[in-house]
Order: sequence, then C-alpha cells, then structure tokens
Amino acid sequence: MKLFTHNLLTSSIIKGVTKGYPLKIVSRKVEISEKEFNPELIARLLSRVEWSALCEAAESVGHGGDLPTSVPENAEKDEEFLRKAHHVLMEIEVVDGDLVCPETGRQFPIQNGIPNMLLNEGEV
Repeated sequence: MKLFTHNLLTSSIIKGVTKGYPLKIVSRKVEISEKEFNPELIARLLSRVEWSALCEAAESVGHGGDLPTSVPENAEKDEEFLRKAHHVLMEIEVVDGDLVCPETGRQFPIQNGIPNMLLNEGEV
C-alpha cells in the first residue's frame, strides 16, 4: 500500500465512527521501490493530499524525517520538495501490517501491499 493510498482511506463507515481519519499504520514490512519522477503528477496530487496525515504516516513507517511540516508556497516549482513528496507518496510501500481506526481501534490487515477494508455485517 502506497502512502498516497493510505492518505485517501478512512474508517468512517464503521458504526459509531464520526471521522475515522487518519488511520494509524502498524507496519511489519515496508519496501522502497524507485519510481520514475514526474513533477507534474506530484504537483497535481498535492491538492488531494492531507499533508499532516502524510507526514504522520511517513513517520510511523520510519521515513518521515526529511519532510517539511507543511507544503511550501509555490510547491509545484520547488523540485527538491517535489522529489521528497514523490518519494513518500510513490516509492514507500507498506507490504505487511495493519491499518488501525483512530476511534475504535479496529484493525484492517495489509497483506502483499493490499489493505483489506471489508467490514463485518454488524459493523456497518
């Protein structure tokens, strides 16, 4: 599961959960795989990303130390920043672990990089 994907996921559909975001990551296996850098794509993705949640996720998997705490002004023209964002959004993958609802503690397994967000009948 890429950290970009994590940034989009929520457990708000669980009965009694109001926000369910951001999900906590408990990682058991994280891999880094180099991907082609596309600054235009990363600049477009930034508008869809909750930056503070991304920083928290990167930190939780041991790769957040290099990120600024906020998106700089004119980020789309800042190649150094875009490369850091690219690395965190596209190259870090949680292969094995769990996503944890911040309100209920419900765990969703991540296996082979795929988060299983299916709920039991009584949870909806």
